[in-house]
Amino acid sequence: MHDIPVALTFDDVLLVPRRSPVASRAEVQTRTRLARGVELAIPILSANMDAVTESEMAIAMAREGGLGVIHRFLPVERQVAEVRRVKRAESIVIEEPYTIAPHQTLREAVAFLEEHGSAGLLVVEDGRLLGIVTARDLLFEEDLDRPVREVMTPRERLVTAPPGITMEEAKRVLHAHRIEKLPLVDSQGRLVGLVTSRDLRSRMQHPHATKDERGRLRVAAAVGVRGDYLERAEALVEEGVDLLVVDVAHGHAEPVLQAVRTLRARFPHVPLMAGNVATAEGTLDLIEAGADAVKVGVGPGSTCTTRVVTGAGVPQLSAILDCARAAREHGVPVVADGGIRSSGDITKALAAGASAVMLGNLLAGTEESPGHTVIRNGRQYKTYRGMASLWATARRKALDSPVDDEDIGQIVAEGVEALVPYRGRVADVLRQLVGGLRSGMSYCGARTISELQENVRFVRITPAGLRESLPHDVEPV
Repeated sequence: MHDIPVALTFDDVLLVPRRSPVASRAEVQTRTRLARGVELAIPILSANMDAVTESEMAIAMAREGGLGVIHRFLPVERQVAEVRRVKRAESIVIEEPYTIAPHQTLREAVAFLEEHGSAGLLVVEDGRLLGIVTARDLLFEEDLDRPVREVMTPRERLVTAPPGITMEEAKRVLHAHRIEKLPLVDSQGRLVGLVTSRDLRSRMQHPHATKDERGRLRVAAAVGVRGDYLERAEALVEEGVDLLVVDVAHGHAEPVLQAVRTLRARFPHVPLMAGNVATAEGTLDLIEAGADAVKVGVGPGSTCTTRVVTGAGVPQLSAILDCARAAREHGVPVVADGGIRSSGDITKALAAGASAVMLGNLLAGTEESPGHTVIRNGRQYKTYRGMASLWATARRKALDSPVDDEDIGQIVAEGVEALVPYRGRVADVLRQLVGGLRSGMSYCGARTISELQENVRFVRITPAGLRESLPHDVEPV
């Protein structure tokens, strides 16, 4: 007790500007290794929170070069469906296109299109392509009990291509015939895949997108350590999830370590991130248990009250420094989760040793977040809450069994519900954050994140220094 160390957070320090060989921030590379086999063009993940990341957010994040982590506060089949939407959002070739049988009704076709957000279905029987039915075929249709075969465009009127067609050839065919879907059909007339103009257009618009070896967007998904976590993980892996994230507030606990060991043994080839921890000891224990990446942060989030309710936690900058130092010896990346309020904080977190940061608050107000939109005093907001808040905890418990008033009264919340300002599209928010990061790296004379970590010098500042860092002595416009 006589040697209590000082722990610091982002506002306690600044990066010391260095002599820089960087002529333009366009020279700066933000690519990073997140986990075994997973690299990102930008070092940003969207948080596995129910007001932050479902499929729409994960798609937007992957297209911009980051990664979305689908939260676990859903029934297994719903979470798997969210992962499926991301993996099917785009691909070089869709190997298993959505199909429907010719005898099924238009009502079934409409329901399927609405559920999966698709614009068309290939009509297939015994593996053979018979035609296509699109949303335009169903527009204004009054008799939805008619079979699909009566309204589909038949096979003989379709433009198709053989398997193995190159992307350049596919672009020429799509353009020449002014079509959006190009079914791939073998010599026996069997459907073997689909190329769409939307996917080709997206590849050109998002050249740095985070994709797997089959050209599909990458996505991560969170699991817990109790109940159905193993079955949940198995279903997610079967659907093609790229990274499993063991999501627990206190990751340095025996149930978490045991869960990581079990998941590593069951899915040896699937990258695994685990957390949250705030110490070198916690980091090393998770690595020993089998984690490919470690998530750092106990209590720094804007809606988290863990430090107030429990008295436990470590200010985030010091936590990152300690955890990254321990993980570096084993070649394991760490992710800074929580406490990021600006692009400057991202630069500081990476400089302290993180390979990436996880954002909640900064992304919760975007168009793609699943939070509800609220209008207050003429301004637009979106709902946001900590995952240990009262109603988030109640929702989590309700996944296992009904929750009544008595159950709610026994919950000790470690988070709050809140509103965050509406911020527009994710792409625009990320563009500002990554631009600030590039500038911050250039001030430190770094062209890469590894150079940033090698060159960094921090200086501690006083409260007066913090005030000086903010706009002052002016009247804001």
